[in-house]
Amino acid sequence: MTLVSGPLTTERKEPAKRTPPPPALPLAAGAVTAVVATVALTGLTAASASRVLPGAAVATGAVAVTAVVLILLRPALRAVRSARAATAAWAGGRPADARRAASEACEDAWTVLGWCLAALVVLGAAWFLCTNDRAVQRTFFDGDVIGLSAGEILSAFGTNLFIAVVAQVLILAWGLTLALARMAPGRAGRPLRLLATTYIDGFRAVPAIIIIYLIGFGLPLAEVPLLSSLSPVWFAILALTLTYGAYVAEVFRAGIESVAPGQSAAARSLGLSQSATLRHVVLPQATRRVVPPLLNDFISLQKDTALVNVIGTIDAFNQSKIFASNHFNLSSVTVVAALFILVTIPQARLVDRLTAREQRRGKGA
Repeated sequence: MTLVSGPLTTERKEPAKRTPPPPALPLAAGAVTAVVATVALTGLTAASASRVLPGAAVATGAVAVTAVVLILLRPALRAVRSARAATAAWAGGRPADARRAASEACEDAWTVLGWCLAALVVLGAAWFLCTNDRAVQRTFFDGDVIGLSAGEILSAFGTNLFIAVVAQVLILAWGLTLALARMAPGRAGRPLRLLATTYIDGFRAVPAIIIIYLIGFGLPLAEVPLLSSLSPVWFAILALTLTYGAYVAEVFRAGIESVAPGQSAAARSLGLSQSATLRHVVLPQATRRVVPPLLNDFISLQKDTALVNVIGTIDAFNQSKIFASNHFNLSSVTVVAALFILVTIPQARLVDRLTAREQRRGKGA
């Protein structure tokens, strides 16, 4: 038996590198600085407000804001202590403790920075309203003008709601018609596809206010039978229907194309005609999927009803301009903005809920 001898080789393993914790101390110092800046802006805002508001109101507001700031100072100082503890633990060879302390410091610091940023925005807005002898507040938030104009503006806002609701119904029908025309199959449907594509591209390229102006003044000038005798409200409904129908058509088309082709194939294999398949299988699924984007378009439509004032429709915005010109104050226009906010924000939240529900349904499938 032959023994083979050779030099013994041993592999030397490199020591594992320790991952340092995140630099939490600068972030914690920034949180403390943000608290100090918030305190300074609180004092500046209270000093500005003391010239135009009663002393008791100013003192109460200053005490409340300062209390909130002092509450934020506690997590800021805690972040500093945790950051220093992380540095000491890292120097002492305890990386796990260092990373844990640094994570706690970063969480406290980011919390303080977030709330300080929100407080700075609110305080900045309050300071802006109180500067220049409360000129901004008197111009946009005069209580007397708001109380005087609110009733008539609210009544005129009913015109905006009427235009929006009627236009939405017509837009749904017109948009679906355009979408089906653009998706007409075969060579026989090519002329319809060309016309629908041209219409959609054209009306999406032109601003809505131009369409409203052309229809509101052009149809009466042209003396078009039946159409020229319409009221300005119906001119506005017609213009918005023609404009938003192009946008809604693309939404419907995207929803129809999102339905799996196998659905249509299965329906046709069961003996359903093309139209029955579209009506009973494809459109119900497509409509459910396009509800959130449709609501987004209708939110935009609600806001664009303010454009009808260019053709003389007495809506909320036109009514507010009358009060603004009579009182040399824009508080009445602020009332209109508040009404639109009250109408559109619930719709926006509804869109968020529907979108989240559709996403959950898709994950469940």
